[in-house]
Amino acid sequence: MGRPGLHSCFMGETTGAKAASKNDDWQERIAEQERSGMSVKRFCKEQGFAEHQFYYWRKRLRSRQQPVRFALVERGATQSAAAANAELELVLATGERLRIGTGVDATTLHTVLEALRA
Repeated sequence: MGRPGLHSCFMGETTGAKAASKNDDWQERIAEQERSGMSVKRFCKEQGFAEHQFYYWRKRLRSRQQPVRFALVERGATQSAAAANAELELVLATGERLRIGTGVDATTLHTVLEALRA
């Protein structure tokens, strides 16, 4: 048998990998629920896990995210190169426009939409 110090170091690395894998698994579950359009309650029931687990992981993973950075918002009728390259453009009731380019992170977009709803 090896020395306990070496063994525990290896175990720590394995535990870290398991934690990262679990984070990734829950991140994917949360994204899948958002894409599904189902309520959290229904999604959890169909997937076979407890609703409280879903909310716990969603809160835990969101608290780890980087702060959202916003781009310059243009007002008026000027057409910019950014507008021409936008994949999607949302026009708000106030007349302001939110341009969403290709490759935007789904989690970031979700956070921005939640902020707009508030």
